[in-house]
Amino acid sequence: MTTRGVLYVHSAPRALCPHVEWAVAGVLGARVKLDWIKQPASPGTWRAELSWQGDPGTASQLASALRGWHLLRFEVTAEPCPTAEGERYSSTPELGIFHAVTGMHGDILIPEDRLRAALSRASLGETELATEVAQLLGKPWDDELEPFRYAGEGAPVRWLHQVV
Repeated sequence: MTTRGVLYVHSAPRALCPHVEWAVAGVLGARVKLDWIKQPASPGTWRAELSWQGDPGTASQLASALRGWHLLRFEVTAEPCPTAEGERYSSTPELGIFHAVTGMHGDILIPEDRLRAALSRASLGETELATEVAQLLGKPWDDELEPFRYAGEGAPVRWLHQVV
């Protein structure tokens, strides 16, 4: 069973671009040449998109391969398939990485243990429930990445299939 998804590199310094391609190629098992374009939301950085197809778990492998570079902003999505829920990974230099499970309509599915923990922290006065829910939904990452997403409208997308 395969799934498909998209890698969005929202911003990367020019020197990091070939390293991103090598890391993605290592996960997908095929040569990767991204179409890099300037990122107007952060002058001096570049952006690229890649649509991919592979086994469930490929999104996780891509996020793991890219998470070590502090100056990189990226998102990886995977569509749900008959054997796995969808996924979304978001990463920013300031916030680190966010992971969410997504359903067939793209909604974030929050496990009940995480909801219970959020309710517990809020009931103990450690935090506000609204803050906890925003964290569970990835709002801080969305807020930080939104200017970079908008700046990428109209960017070229390339399809690549994982070699099995």
